[in-house]
Amino acid sequence: MSQSPGDVHMVEVDVVLRGGDGDPVLAHPPDTDSDITLQEWLALMASTNKGIKLDFKRCCEQNLPIGKGDTALTLRCRARLTLPRVRHSLAAVGPSLELLGQVGQRLARPVWLNGDVVPGPRGDRAPLDARAFLRATTACCPDATLSLGWSTGCHRRPGKGRYGWPMVQEMWQLCQPLSQPVTFAVRAALVPDSLPQLQWLLQQCPRYSLTVWTGKEDVYSVEDLLLIRENFDKSRVYYDIFEPQNSEFKKAIGIE
Repeated sequence: MSQSPGDVHMVEVDVVLRGGDGDPVLAHPPDTDSDITLQEWLALMASTNKGIKLDFKRCCEQNLPIGKGDTALTLRCRARLTLPRVRHSLAAVGPSLELLGQVGQRLARPVWLNGDVVPGPRGDRAPLDARAFLRATTACCPDATLSLGWSTGCHRRPGKGRYGWPMVQEMWQLCQPLSQPVTFAVRAALVPDSLPQLQWLLQQCPRYSLTVWTGKEDVYSVEDLLLIRENFDKSRVYYDIFEPQNSEFKKAIGIE
């Protein structure tokens, strides 16, 4: 952990069902077991002032967004929703949201619920069932921020992918009925070639924002991050990036 506890604004965990069909636990794929249950973790978080993010997305290791705008701080967290017995299942969502509801009054802080709900560039895994995921999350957690993304693959070469108009418009159609904040999880390597599409998407609603994240093996530059910063409202962009780019980016914009 590169930051002190006081630097951390939010803590992200990824949830699996123990053994594929048991209680929700925190685990690293391909594991389906852990000595920390989601219930225990939520009880612990209730005694802190940190925001929480539950990740129901199947993807590779990534970071934890804990800063907004120029506060581009990160904390790594590796677990991802992986259900070998129930491929691309929403099985962990219902039990997890039920536990979240039980401690709701004690969680007076931001709550984010994350899932990949639309196919994206080079996506090698099917996204979650978008409408089922949104029905569950909006019914159980109407005040939560929905973190919605596209299923994407690793991008080792720059300029080889983008969020096309059909992908962005499909996401917008899903989000139109929603009344709560939405942050779109976008892969940093894809954003430079997707500026018109993502600018258009944010223009559709003032409750929309971006969370710029990176895959560990993705190829992107600090210049790419600066381009993003120059082309979007800084108050509507979160950064979820690995070192050393995180420190280099903060230095480039003069906050370190």
